[in-house]
Amino acid sequence: MSFKFLLCTALMLLSSLPVKAQEQQLLIYCGITMVRPITELSRLFETRENIRVTISQGGSEDLYQSAKKSRIGDLYLPGEPSYRGKHQAEGLLGDYKVVGYNQMALFVQKGNPKRLKGDANELLRKDLTIIIGNAESGSVGQETKTMLDNLGIYPKVVAKAAMLMPDSRAINLAMKRGEADATLNWRATAFFPDNATHVEAINLDPKVAKPQALLLIQLTFSKNPVLSRKFVDFIASEEGQAIFRKHGFLDNKAIH
Repeated sequence: MSFKFLLCTALMLLSSLPVKAQEQQLLIYCGITMVRPITELSRLFETRENIRVTISQGGSEDLYQSAKKSRIGDLYLPGEPSYRGKHQAEGLLGDYKVVGYNQMALFVQKGNPKRLKGDANELLRKDLTIIIGNAESGSVGQETKTMLDNLGIYPKVVAKAAMLMPDSRAINLAMKRGEADATLNWRATAFFPDNATHVEAINLDPKVAKPQALLLIQLTFSKNPVLSRKFVDFIASEEGQAIFRKHGFLDNKAIH
């Protein structure tokens, strides 16, 4: 999904609102993996604050580029913290809070018919068809590259992969269609009801699959900074964290 498409979508959503509604609404750029808890929490926040929350979803890098191009929106939630470090110098990313943790896992078809044991090196097995995330578009691909580079096998896995997928949702769809035996993906997505009947996650050594902080970041060009901060505080609260846990994420107290 290109940032041009995301930009056009965001602009159409905003331009369709009357002026008064535009003054009382938030636009959140949300990585694919976190869309379900953020959607549930947004609906609660809308009811309590009598506002509208719009969610633009996609790969984390594509989302940042969309926000940078449009200078429209209030919050950015990438799938891992490296995006903040990568783009901080550009001045668009402001204050943030940790609202949970992502962690990678080895995904296999339901029942693990190929008998994988939870070692990322197994992706090189000759009897497996594999897919992986594209490091240029989303957090799942970026974290896959980091993990496999640390193991010294990333180029070999890329060469073996049948496809490079843009985000976690595309990976799960391909797995559900039976297009691969194994992949790496964000662990929480294996517990989504529409995925759980098709795939299962095999935990990896935490030294290999390190939990990655989810940073809900205020955009410095937000026209609603007070409301944005209130939303961030709500997501980071115990009520918000309970919903993140319900969707399979580690909460913001999991890592000390």
